[in-house]
Amino acid sequence: MVNTSPYRDEHCQVDFQNHAAFVDSQPTTLTRKEFELLATLATNAGEIVPRDVLLKDIWGYSTEIRTRTLDVHIRRLRKKLGQYGDKYIETIFGVGYRFQPYRAPRAFLHVA
Repeated sequence: MVNTSPYRDEHCQVDFQNHAAFVDSQPTTLTRKEFELLATLATNAGEIVPRDVLLKDIWGYSTEIRTRTLDVHIRRLRKKLGQYGDKYIETIFGVGYRFQPYRAPRAFLHVA
């Protein structure tokens, strides 16, 4: 069963049903492939999604095809996510990518 509940945190919202993404409540224009990539990563937030899975599921490529398409789309998607792009999309070198939900910095209390 496909999750149709939107992904939402302090800065990013992904509306899977309406194919819409928002950063800081502002609509973000994404291509169809960029949205599919963001939706796949956000649906699996916190989990590493292997390169070959992304290439197969989004582009229909077999594992034998070597391409930089995924890397180019990740770079564009990060740019469209603005200042949060590198925080949300983590590269797991040699494996794939992981969407990290936003976590506000913690304030540490000093105990006297």
